[in-house]
Amino acid sequence: MHRIAIAILIGTSASLLAQSNVPYRITHTYELGGDGGWDYIVPSHDEHRIYIGRTNRVMVVDANDGKLLGEVMGIKGAHGTAIALSSGHGFATSGNDQSIVMFDLKTFRELARIPAAEDADAILYDAPSNRVFSLNGDAHSSTVVDAASGRLITNIALGGKPEYGVSAGNGKVYANLTDTSEVVEVDAKAATVVRRWPTGSCKQPVSMAIDTRHHRLFSGCRSGVLAVSDYQAGKTITTLPIGMVSMAPATIQRAPTCLQPTRTARLPLSIRTPRTRTTSSAT
Repeated sequence: MHRIAIAILIGTSASLLAQSNVPYRITHTYELGGDGGWDYIVPSHDEHRIYIGRTNRVMVVDANDGKLLGEVMGIKGAHGTAIALSSGHGFATSGNDQSIVMFDLKTFRELARIPAAEDADAILYDAPSNRVFSLNGDAHSSTVVDAASGRLITNIALGGKPEYGVSAGNGKVYANLTDTSEVVEVDAKAATVVRRWPTGSCKQPVSMAIDTRHHRLFSGCRSGVLAVSDYQAGKTITTLPIGMVSMAPATIQRAPTCLQPTRTARLPLSIRTPRTRTTSSAT
């Protein structure tokens, strides 16, 4: 049995993150238990929940006390989860059968299974368009679904292998392309690729976070480099060394309330085990 370890960490503002002496500390550790591997850990701040992909299901955990609230069953190769609070629906990628499972946020019951594409992996919700976008790695595409009805809208060819992405909350969606080392920008309503740009020395970008206040994207790369992009200008403005990424099983850990992320200064979750530490939610 694996012990899953996640710190829901991170600073309350960009100015806090800039301080080098911020006293980060772990206040709670929660043992989740259960069989199966795991993939994306997705916080839903308004619900005070954490959604965790666990091979054949999605675990739903109370972020305040670490209690298991329920599970979304029947997932065949669980990866990412997207939450559409306005419609009361959640969406989970089911990679082995190339589908997206729409479920009820109250009962966790499956409502629909929507065809996606090969290697359906990460998934994200864009509020302005009220659409969900799965990132299908081997298919080099994104499947677009209406979050209210669960209707398949289209598949967008991305021109590379997507890994993780974010919504800017302004009608634009961004994703890393690992094989071409690029960021791609998608118009969520038009469901088309608008532009793309290279991540420079940041090769094979996987994890992604966004700072909407300052219009910055942060791409964590397997080459041990972080790329910072100005997404309004559509270009990488700097790269920083961050070390090589490793993934390992761990336990859920909660940081103090003052260190919870805000809507405009979000960073990836920190995953900690006794011997390894990862600042990425991508595989």
